[in-house]
Amino acid sequence: MALVVIGGHSRSVGKTSVVAGLIAALPDFHWTAVKITQFGHGICSVNGESCDCAVDEHTIAISEERDRRGESDSSRFLVAGAVKSLWVRTKQGRLAEAMPSLRRSLDQAENVIIESNSVIRFLRPDLYLSVLDSQTADFKASAREYLDQASAFVMHEGDATPQWDAIPLKLIRSKPLFRICPPQYVTPEIVDFVRRALARPASAARS
Repeated sequence: MALVVIGGHSRSVGKTSVVAGLIAALPDFHWTAVKITQFGHGICSVNGESCDCAVDEHTIAISEERDRRGESDSSRFLVAGAVKSLWVRTKQGRLAEAMPSLRRSLDQAENVIIESNSVIRFLRPDLYLSVLDSQTADFKASAREYLDQASAFVMHEGDATPQWDAIPLKLIRSKPLFRICPPQYVTPEIVDFVRRALARPASAARS
């Protein structure tokens, strides 16, 4: 089983579009796709709505997407051609509790693609791509923590100098860097890079 993780430094930089684009471009991989969402205080991980749950209630939820209308991120994965799409919801900092169930859900998967940064703490992917947009100043802690583990970066076209505090731009320039211009989030060069990378022996999950 090959494992690909797609992360990004902020919301709305195109992580979901990159995942969907790779699924569509590499249908022979028969992807199982996973969307991981971590909710903050006061937001229920069961349905993403505000609630008055006690701290230990509704800690995690994993559901299989069935809707193929493309109205949610996990539905977009099915529309792109994924054979299965899962949505994992946890409270902030509680992703570890979801991992045993997630691993069981992926036991029969041929190949897996996950949208997340934080899952890098628990899994060793064959490929980790980080999506960057220099015009978005926010840089999530999870993206910062695993930046050096990125196999390559996918960066939006633009002349803006990144305004990211304490982010080593030298590190970003030292890795393969693919430029994208939305609405095209996946280029032939990215597809070729992924296919070649996955031709290597698959790596094991972290214990």
